[in-house]
Amino acid sequence: MTKTKAKKAEKTKTAAAKKTPAKKTEKAAAKKTKAAAAKKAKPSAKKAKPSAAKKAKPSAAKKVKIPKMTTDVSPEEIFVPTYKRGGAPFVRGKGMYVYDADGKEYLDFGSGIAVNALGHANPTLLKELNAQGGRIIHTSNLYYNIPQIELAARLVKHSFATKVFLCNSGTEANEAAIKFARKRGTKASAQKFHVLSFSDGFHGRTYGALSATAQPKFHVGVGPLPDGFHYSPFNDIQCAKATLDKYDFAAIIVEPLQGEGGVNPAHADFLRFLRAYATEHSISLIFDEIQCGMGRTGTLWYHEQTGVVPDVMTLAKPLGGGLPLGAVLCTDDIASCISPGDHGTTFGGNPVACALGTKILDIVSGKEFLTKVRASGDYLREKLHVLADNLPPIDHVRGRGLLIGVRMKDDPLALVDECRNRGLLVIKAGMNTIRFMPPLTVGRKEIDKAVKIFEAALAAG
Repeated sequence: MTKTKAKKAEKTKTAAAKKTPAKKTEKAAAKKTKAAAAKKAKPSAKKAKPSAAKKAKPSAAKKVKIPKMTTDVSPEEIFVPTYKRGGAPFVRGKGMYVYDADGKEYLDFGSGIAVNALGHANPTLLKELNAQGGRIIHTSNLYYNIPQIELAARLVKHSFATKVFLCNSGTEANEAAIKFARKRGTKASAQKFHVLSFSDGFHGRTYGALSATAQPKFHVGVGPLPDGFHYSPFNDIQCAKATLDKYDFAAIIVEPLQGEGGVNPAHADFLRFLRAYATEHSISLIFDEIQCGMGRTGTLWYHEQTGVVPDVMTLAKPLGGGLPLGAVLCTDDIASCISPGDHGTTFGGNPVACALGTKILDIVSGKEFLTKVRASGDYLREKLHVLADNLPPIDHVRGRGLLIGVRMKDDPLALVDECRNRGLLVIKAGMNTIRFMPPLTVGRKEIDKAVKIFEAALAAG
C-alpha cells in the first residue's frame, strides 16, 4: 500500500471514530432529556394521588377485608334458637351504619341494644383496643389490673358510690346486687331476704335476675323460681306499700326508666316513696340503669333527673364499648357486708373491656357531650311526634334523651322487619313499642334519614 492510500485510510478511521461517539452522545442526551421530563412529571403525578385518595375516602370502608366463611352450614342448624334471626350476617360497621355479607347498608338505631354508645369502629376505642390488647388481655380477679382500677375510680368519682364490683353483663350485675342486698339483710335477720320488683321491668335471664323480672312470659317452663321474690304494679305507691308491709324485705329493685318493658319512666313521687320506705326499714334500694344509664337519657345516670339516689346501681350495655362488662356500684354500708369468697367472677373487670370502659366514661360524662345527647333526643322526639300526629297506627311517643319509644296501636313486629328491609334497624319492646336507641353521637342528618325510612315503612304497611 502506498503512503498516500495509508493516510487516506487513517483519515477514514478517524472520521468514523469521531462519528460513533457523536451518535452515542446524542442517545445519552436524549435519555437525559426523557429522564428530566419524567422527573418533572412525577411531582404532578404525586399531587394527583392524594386528590384521588380524597375522592375515594367515603367508600374507603368498603375496602375493609372481610374474612370468608369457612363453612357452608346454615346457622339454624347449629345455634340453639334463643333468638329469631334471619338475613345475611353482619360483617362490619362504621359510625352510624352496619353492613351485611351481601353489602347492604343499615342505619343502626338499635346500637346493639343500647351498647354502641359511640357508634361502630370508633377511632378512640379502636386505638385503645389495640393498645391494651398488646399489653395484657386477661389476669383473673386473683390480681388487680390497671384498667379496672382506673375505671372503678372514675365510676366512684362520677356517682354516689364508694365501692365497685365488676362483672361481665347486666344480668350478672343484678345477680350480684341481689346477693349483696340479701347478705346485708340476713345479717340483721334470717327472714330479711325478700326482694320486691315491678311489673314490666326486666333485669336479666339468669335465675336471680329472672326471678326479679315481673313478666310471666319469661318464666314459662323454667320454674320453680327461687323463693322470696314479689311483684307490684309499676308506679303504684299504694300497692307497693301493701306488699312491702307483708314481708321483711332485703331489696327493692327497679328500673327508673324501663327499657325492654316499653320505655316507661318511673314517676318521681314513686321513686321518692321507695327511697323513704327503704331508708326507714333498712332495705337496699337498687336502681337498674343497665339500659338507661351511661348518658343514654341525656344525663350520666337517669336517676339524676329524678333527684332520688339509690344504695346500689347496676350498669352494663355501653360500659364495655361492645365488650362484655357489667358493674355494681354501691355504698360502704352494702360493701361492708361482703367478705372474700362471698362472690366472684373469672372474667369480670377484664383489662381490655375496662380500658374501653374508661375511655367511654371519660367521653360520655362530659357536659358538652351530654348537652348534645339531650339536643339530639329532643330533635328525634319532635320528628316522631309529628309522625304520631299524622299517622293513626302510632299511639304516642315517650322516653328521655336517646332512649325513645314509639307506642303502636298494634303489634309492631312486622313494622320492625319492614324497617330492616328498608335499611333501618330499630328494636321491638313491650307494650307494642318500638325503641329508637341510636349511638349517642348521632346527628340530625341520620335522624332525618331514620324518620324518613320509618315513615315509608309505616306507609307500606
